[in-house]
Amino acid sequence: MRNINLNTLQMFDAAARHQNFRLAAEELNLTQGAVAQRIRQLETDLGQPLFERLPRGLKLTKQGQAYHKSIHQALAIITTATAVFKPDGRRMTLSVPPSFATKWLVPRLPDFEWAHPEIELQIRAEEGLADFKNDGIDLAIRQGAPPFAENLDWALFAPLNLVAIGHHDQPITSVSDFARYTLIQDSHKHWDALINAEEIAPERRFLQFNQTALAMDAAQNGQGIALIPHIFINLTDKAQRVLWSLPASDNVGFYLVWLKCAAQKTASVAVRDWLLGALPPR
Repeated sequence: MRNINLNTLQMFDAAARHQNFRLAAEELNLTQGAVAQRIRQLETDLGQPLFERLPRGLKLTKQGQAYHKSIHQALAIITTATAVFKPDGRRMTLSVPPSFATKWLVPRLPDFEWAHPEIELQIRAEEGLADFKNDGIDLAIRQGAPPFAENLDWALFAPLNLVAIGHHDQPITSVSDFARYTLIQDSHKHWDALINAEEIAPERRFLQFNQTALAMDAAQNGQGIALIPHIFINLTDKAQRVLWSLPASDNVGFYLVWLKCAAQKTASVAVRDWLLGALPPR
């Protein structure tokens, strides 16, 4: 078996975390075809299938799961070892959900770079909870509700107010009006919770996606109505027509989380302050 280079392993790690070649390619600034081709070659070199190819994404095989666990740990060790040679306090790693990265963070990164040219910000787009110790994460944005782990501090970034978006002209006056439309659902299944609470029987089918960003894109293309976090809405985009609003329940929202032991790190404070100041006052 020929030697496997580090770039290939980084592509495999990204594809395994996202369960999607397209999202892995976006994270690594590569084409989807390049990532898919390299993964196929890796499977050939190993003599084992690492992924099941599904209609809407990927699924790790049993061999792939075991391999990814080892590779992810190895890459984390390399990242941590290399970080020692970076100027202390200038490099920050921020872990965020993929759709948050696509719809909220990436459009605002030029503002951050203008405000803090001295900070090298690395973005990790991943659904799983941030492993601050093993993955070298400094800050994380996560959707959920406190309490969090005892070694973490946190601040509310934005409440999880939901909005329904779509291309329909007929007014929505009650939740029951949604029953006659195709409802686009992501992995958070907000439609299920709303429909069950209101005891509504949908007349049309659900369109299912594993990412909120994909659900938004489908709604903007006229394929149905998506129920999404309000902070993902671009008010200047006429394609994003808000049909309905639903306030957050309890303490559910997007939270900024960090290690207590790193609370006063200069770069960490700067990134936290910028993130918390990037939204209009609630």
